[in-house]
Amino acid sequence: MSWQLQEAKQKFSEVVNRSLAEGPQFVTRRGEEVAVIVSLEDYDRLLGENGNEVKDFLLSGPELPDLDIRRDEAPARVVDFGS
Repeated sequence: MSWQLQEAKQKFSEVVNRSLAEGPQFVTRRGEEVAVIVSLEDYDRLLGENGNEVKDFLLSGPELPDLDIRRDEAPARVVDFGS
């Protein structure tokens, strides 16, 4: 379900209860979805088993000194803009 921000503020308990019973509740501002209210169970599931999967994935990459980030020293190509 989608709630306008003002209505979600006024009926916050209902929004939370519906997130528990029905799933994520979307909050809109000026017609654009800007937030989602989810149950703690859904939130934990999104984060993964220990809540650190994204962090662990990012930290599992190569160390910065191991990355080869040298720029190709060849001259840039000439672009003809048809002038």
